[in-house]
Amino acid sequence: MHHFLVSPEQIQERALYLQGTDVNHIKNVLRMKAGDRLTVGSGQGKLFYCRITSIEKDKIWAAIEKEETKTTELPSQIFLFQGLPKSDKMEWIVQKAVELGAAKIIPVTTRRTVVKLDEKKAAAKCARWNAIAESAAKQSGRTMVPEVAEPVTFAQALACAAELDVKVIPYELAQGMQAARSLFGEIIPGQSVAVLIGPEGGFEEDEVRMAEQAGFARVTLGNRILRTETAGLAVLSVLAFLLES
Repeated sequence: MHHFLVSPEQIQERALYLQGTDVNHIKNVLRMKAGDRLTVGSGQGKLFYCRITSIEKDKIWAAIEKEETKTTELPSQIFLFQGLPKSDKMEWIVQKAVELGAAKIIPVTTRRTVVKLDEKKAAAKCARWNAIAESAAKQSGRTMVPEVAEPVTFAQALACAAELDVKVIPYELAQGMQAARSLFGEIIPGQSVAVLIGPEGGFEEDEVRMAEQAGFARVTLGNRILRTETAGLAVLSVLAFLLES
């Protein structure tokens, strides 16, 4: 059954409507018609089983046949602070991070960041990343669409993470797998988690020290050096497994 997401204002007592790009997708790509069924997530832990009742030019109405409290969200919010990578790697990171349950993705510029985005380019990239996040959220059956923020500086990233409960910075020079295992294992459902990942070339040592002064714990992800597009997803995978089990 095809899955879609709506905001709370699109939900009425026994009906809801879809709009925007969903209309074209339902009408012209999926070629669905009145009577076809679909599921809809509300972003508030509700899953609606619906039947299309009418297809209009800019809206598709569906009757709510059943609803249940069900969420595919992780029991903790994980914020991925991702060092801005080259090329289109960020698109792949966004897609997979959403599939793995990230609550928000914040691109970060660091000293070794190669990509330079002016305000106009950053806005265009951010719009593209958020479209990818929405598509990935629908594909993976999530009940909400994680936001992809516009890029921030390293100092801004540390400030954004200040109020989060647990903060980790994977670093290739960190040692002690047992320490990483203990830290990840002690995170409990409900705690918010910041994961700070460096760009290609990693962090400079003084950036790691700055992060530690801001409350981040330096951790290793093993004996192998992971690419920037792999490291954050590795942490998300571990946390999703631990939190959901």
